[in-house]
Amino acid sequence: MDKSNKVGVRIKSLREGKSITLEQLAQQSGLTINQIKKIEENECLPSLSPLIKIARALGVRLGTFMDDVEAVGPIICRKGDAVETINFSNNAIKECTHMEYQSLAQSKNDRHMEPFLINVKPSNDEKFEASSHEGEEFIYVLSGTIEIIYGKSEYQLEEGDSIYYDSIISHHVHAYKEHDARILAVIYTPV
Repeated sequence: MDKSNKVGVRIKSLREGKSITLEQLAQQSGLTINQIKKIEENECLPSLSPLIKIARALGVRLGTFMDDVEAVGPIICRKGDAVETINFSNNAIKECTHMEYQSLAQSKNDRHMEPFLINVKPSNDEKFEASSHEGEEFIYVLSGTIEIIYGKSEYQLEEGDSIYYDSIISHHVHAYKEHDARILAVIYTPV
């Protein structure tokens, strides 16, 4: 089973371990029962927003869904260590395009930030479903160009550009035009 499939399994395991029903989790997260079932059964690639809502409802960090081993102290991620990817949707309206996340701190115990290298795939879809969640995000463009819809504004960021924003404002990140992009993203969500 690849890591993408483990996310749904971990959510279900955490939910059942806390004796929370699908109905209760749906009510606490603001998601539908069907959305949660599809995520738990790996029928769809969720975006980060519903995962953050589920994590908050379960009282865990977002990274809990991706962790394998918890370590205390500093975590060093050497070049080439972050090769295992987790796929998520980028909320394109017509396509099921995705973003490939590589966690840079999956073994760090009790972390408050989630650092990722993300390969952002281009989309032919021009309409995206923006999302919002508590917390903050920092993005640094390593290669390519990305577009960020933030509230009513749009920003194009090229290699070497960065942005830091409150993620409670509806936002969407995607590759600009028809080219792949690679970004370093750090996501903070309060527990």
